[in-house]
Amino acid sequence: MINEINVKKIADTIEELCITANKKLPSDLECCIENCASAENDPLAKSILCDLKRNLDAAQEYDIPICQDTGMAVVFLEIGQDVHFVGGSLYAAVNDGVRRGYEKGLLRKSVVGDPLRRINTGDNTPSVIHTRITDGDTVKITVAPKGFGSENMSAIRMLTPFDGREGVIRAVVDIVKSASGNPCPPMVVGVGIGGDFEQCALLSKAALCRSVEIRNSDAYYAEMESELLEKINKLNIGPQGFGGDTTALAVNIEAAPTHIAGLPVAVNIGCHVTRHISAEVK
Repeated sequence: MINEINVKKIADTIEELCITANKKLPSDLECCIENCASAENDPLAKSILCDLKRNLDAAQEYDIPICQDTGMAVVFLEIGQDVHFVGGSLYAAVNDGVRRGYEKGLLRKSVVGDPLRRINTGDNTPSVIHTRITDGDTVKITVAPKGFGSENMSAIRMLTPFDGREGVIRAVVDIVKSASGNPCPPMVVGVGIGGDFEQCALLSKAALCRSVEIRNSDAYYAEMESELLEKINKLNIGPQGFGGDTTALAVNIEAAPTHIAGLPVAVNIGCHVTRHISAEVK
């Protein structure tokens, strides 16, 4: 049976998600920062991690964003194939929700309408929208505001099958090492492996929206996530780039089928406030 959803519900939901995502870090990530602070051996690094936690607490107390860079709004829409949208354009509704959320939440507006002429659009739109058709009659919305201190440190490497697993690990560690303290570590490292040039990048962005408490469902990649996290944390970049045991909070890998001649790898780096929040619209 077809489920009619008025796009106003989409806009209203995204408005609230934009505000909440920018003011409240996912609980799993906040807990991870606390745990790393307890386990950190370097006194300065421990102090910085504690300061980051105090910053999160202050944002809650004063109802302000957890970071001054409230990001470019990335919106994932998982649309059930039995959904029929009514009341207007879906994409216009998404951007209306982003616009209202950034205005109502008093969030910084950081989007320019053209990459070279650099005129601010004044309302943080347009957003980046990714849609996927799924089974069912509901819409799952994930809003992931992405700041560009970390986004600018992300990269794609077009490896070959010869490079294999070890080549992927070397590439990921090298990208993180090159990023150093620029993405405001401790970071969350999203890794996309496979697909083609653009799909591996999308996989890496989607990986940042997975809880840091959840490992890849494939044991092969789960083990690889753990190995990468260990290697990255041995780089001694540390919180905010001042050294220590905690360079990354988690490494999340997503993989997809690829061509026999290719091994694309993308690394999308998230800062210590890797923000994302989801809701379902029925």
